[in-house]
Amino acid sequence: MAQSSVITSEIFYKRLLIFASNCQELVVNLPKNTWNYEYSSQLIRSSASPGANYIEAVEAVSPKDFAHRLKICRKESKESIHWLMLIKHENNKVLDIQLKAEKLINEAREFVKIFSSSISTSERNQQMKK
Repeated sequence: MAQSSVITSEIFYKRLLIFASNCQELVVNLPKNTWNYEYSSQLIRSSASPGANYIEAVEAVSPKDFAHRLKICRKESKESIHWLMLIKHENNKVLDIQLKAEKLINEAREFVKIFSSSISTSERNQQMKK
């Protein structure tokens, strides 16, 4: 029997949780300085937001609300990429941070693609119903 490549909402939500947790782990290991404090604070918020908003999307009251929540998820994923890139750039002499940040940037980019695809599908389905 072939394995299905379908991502359920539960599996995807767990992936979002792991991403937020991995961002927190990265933050804990950053050198203590002014810019890392600021970037860390912003990253913690933006990396946790897609999971919370994904719950809202799954529980949406309408297709329009669903697409709106996914757009917030996509926006927060893009913001996480921004903070991760700043962390990577400002800690360019710490190889471990560079590698972890790059891995997290790639994961967030995948989220952006998934959310974008879901938004397009949702909006296309809404247009077909009109």
